[in-house]
Amino acid sequence: MQLRQLTALIALCGWLASVGAWAADLDTELRLAAAIGDNQTIERVLDAGADVNTANKLGKTALMMAVEADNLETVALLLTRGANVNARTVAGCTALTFAAENGHIGITALLIEAGANLHDRTRAGWDSLMIASRYGITDMVEQLLFRGADPKASDKEGRTAMMQAAEKGHAAIVDLLLKGGADINARDKDGATALIIAAGEGQAQVVDVLLRHRADLNATDRQGATALMWAAGRGQGAIMQSLLRHGANPNVQDTDGVTALMEAVSTDHNDLIAPLMHYRADPSLADRQGRTAVDIAKSRGNEEAVGLLANR
Repeated sequence: MQLRQLTALIALCGWLASVGAWAADLDTELRLAAAIGDNQTIERVLDAGADVNTANKLGKTALMMAVEADNLETVALLLTRGANVNARTVAGCTALTFAAENGHIGITALLIEAGANLHDRTRAGWDSLMIASRYGITDMVEQLLFRGADPKASDKEGRTAMMQAAEKGHAAIVDLLLKGGADINARDKDGATALIIAAGEGQAQVVDVLLRHRADLNATDRQGATALMWAAGRGQGAIMQSLLRHGANPNVQDTDGVTALMEAVSTDHNDLIAPLMHYRADPSLADRQGRTAVDIAKSRGNEEAVGLLANR
C-alpha cells in the first residue's frame, strides 16, 4: 500500500471513530435527558441522529428511564419517536414492569395502548401483575386485570400474583385477584397455597379473605403441613382460631407425624394449647419418633404445657 493510501485510510478510521464517539455521546445525552424529563433536549438529540432505543450496559433504555421518573409526557414523546415499548434489560425488565414496580398508573395505560406485552417476565419470572400485587398497588392491579393480565401465571418459584399479595398482607388485592379469576388453591414449588403462606406470615386479613372465598382449609405443602400447623408454630393465635372456627382439622399430621398441637408445644406457645384442645386436637397422637405432645412438653421441661395437655 502506498504512503498516500495508508495516510488516507488512517484519516478515515479516525473520522469513523470520532463519528462513533459523537453518536455515543448523543445516545448518552438522550438517556440523561429522558431521566430528567428534558423533552427539548430529547427532540434535539434525536433529530441529530441519536438512537431512540439505545441502552446502557444494563440494557436500560431512555423509555425505561422516563418511566422510572414518572414523566408521562416524555414517555409519550419517546413512543411517538419509535421507542421499543417491549425492549428488555439484562435482567428481563421492561418499561411496563418498571411502571408496575413504581406504581405509575397513567404511564401503564399509555404503554399498554402502545402495545406493551402484559405477559413479559423479568429474570425472576415476575410479570407486571405480580409486581403490582407484591407492592400493593391496588389501582394498577385492577387496571392490569381489566386489560387482560393473567392472574393464574406463576414465577420461577411457582408463586402467583395472589401468593405475592398474600405474603405481603395486601388483602384487598387478594380479593381483586380472586374475583379476576385467580386459582385460590394454586400451589408454589414447595406445595404451599396462598392460605398456607398467609398463615405462616401472620397475615390475618388475607386469611379472612381467603376463608371467605372458601380456600381449602386442610391443603398441605410438600412437608405435609397445613395452614393451621404454620399458624400454631408461628404463634399466630388469632389466625389459628379463625381456621379452627371455619373447620380446619387439628389432627392432620405432616410427613414427620407432627400435628398443630405438637407445633404449639415445641415452640412454647402454651396459649394455643387450650384453643386447640377445645376444637378436639388429640394429644395422644404420636409423631414418627413415637412422641406425643406430652412427651415433647416433658422433653422441653415445659410443665405448664404438660398440665394443660393433661386437663382434657
